[in-house]
Amino acid sequence: MSNESNKAQEPQIDNNIAPEVDTEVVEDAANLMDELTQANFRIEELEQALAAAEAKVEEQKDSVIRAAAEVDNVRRRAAMDVEKAHKFALEKFANELLPVIDNMERALQGTNAEDQTTKAIYEGVELTLKSFTTAVEKFGLSPLNPQGEAFNPDHHQAIGMQPSDDFPANTVMMVMQKGYILNDRLLRPAMVMVSQGSADSADTGSIDTQA
Repeated sequence: MSNESNKAQEPQIDNNIAPEVDTEVVEDAANLMDELTQANFRIEELEQALAAAEAKVEEQKDSVIRAAAEVDNVRRRAAMDVEKAHKFALEKFANELLPVIDNMERALQGTNAEDQTTKAIYEGVELTLKSFTTAVEKFGLSPLNPQGEAFNPDHHQAIGMQPSDDFPANTVMMVMQKGYILNDRLLRPAMVMVSQGSADSADTGSIDTQA
């Protein structure tokens, strides 16, 4: 048998017939891809929501810290105000007492402890003044008597300057009226006369006579 006859006897194959495809597998694959896509979208949404929540927490944490700091500042300022109120509540009352102290000191200057006619008055006023000043000192009132000290414009009010051989320049040579301090606050400056130094070397300049 020839080769041509053998070929003739071979079955003919229809090239137009496509291989069979499982449609269920294709549908399952498509559904799986769709589910994966939706899952990715959902994950992205959750990540964005988580980032927003974390940012909100940080913002609220910062607000809480600032609020706590402000509360602490308010508490500290209130404590300082209360302390100042306690310290200086007597300021007006103390100002009213200063003329009384001044008058008792003048009364002592106008009497003589050695003179029998005024000795009893002197001793009575002196005792009263000591008791009075001791009492007010317990509340933070203390006198400024800067005799011989360097002139301090923050605490002293100069009413003039004079040459002096006994006191260096810019030294308080005379206290005309005592000053007073109430709990570290100047209540009244001391009125003083300030030395210009010796007459030969006195500075021709002047100082500010206002406290």
